[in-house]
Amino acid sequence: MILLVGATGDLGGRVARLLRESRQDVRCLVRPSTDDSSLRAIGAEVVRGDLTEPATLPPACEGVETVIATATAITRRFAGTSSATIRDVDQVGMGHLVDAAEAAGVQRFVYLSFPIGSASLRTPLEQAKLAIERRLANSPMRAVVVRSDGLQEIQLSRAARFDLAAGKAAVIGRGDNPRRLVSTEDIAALLSAVAVEPDPPAEIDVGGPEPLTKKEIIGLAGELAHHRMKVQRMPRPVARLATLMLKSRNDAMASALGAGLSSDIEEATWDDKPLRQRGIKPKSVSDFLKEQAQALAGR
Repeated sequence: MILLVGATGDLGGRVARLLRESRQDVRCLVRPSTDDSSLRAIGAEVVRGDLTEPATLPPACEGVETVIATATAITRRFAGTSSATIRDVDQVGMGHLVDAAEAAGVQRFVYLSFPIGSASLRTPLEQAKLAIERRLANSPMRAVVVRSDGLQEIQLSRAARFDLAAGKAAVIGRGDNPRRLVSTEDIAALLSAVAVEPDPPAEIDVGGPEPLTKKEIIGLAGELAHHRMKVQRMPRPVARLATLMLKSRNDAMASALGAGLSSDIEEATWDDKPLRQRGIKPKSVSDFLKEQAQALAGR
């Protein structure tokens, strides 16, 4: 049995689908107020619980061999639908899940993180990810930490102030540092694979197949959409100051700004090898943008 925590999110939902397609027994931890119909439709077992309610976690872990954890509070924090902070969910709550998994005899714990460089401002999300990585490093369970570069569907969306239809994009910093944005579906395939393969590595740093700077992405988007993208820039010092000021007042915005600043500074030393090794053909940013431009043209 595989316990999936975060299954109602876009990434987690894809993981659930891929696991069920490969005939894995999947149990999903779902908050009491959340719609679980799509998970039940694919044959996943649903248990009600919440990372912020420790007593609900041991029953969810009972009889489980592997846990896959993709859950995060940041989306609901941005949407204003949760009073639980990133620390409450991603750090304290996820820590309770690790405790419950250990007590239940879970053998493998697959945890989704992201690369955190030396220039990090230790935003709330970064602090939470580092805390759980350290906790898992000292666990008797076999931990598999997957650190993914930014997801194309998130980083190149209106929520991230990248609007292909309106011809607008925001840049934090200089925009000249190549990164390897990766497809959500590719990360879902990777998580699904390492959950069941016999001998997965303890740490996997992964990105997409195409190293591109934000400037290059904006230029390509303009070409595909046949209009010049209007760019709004936030200098590094401003982004750094805003991140520090927002840490205690808006954990989601501080974490997003900090991640954007880190992406503008830290070198991407990872690539798509972990995907290709597992037979996953990664989607490039160019192909992602082409799909978006074609969808806009077809409206």
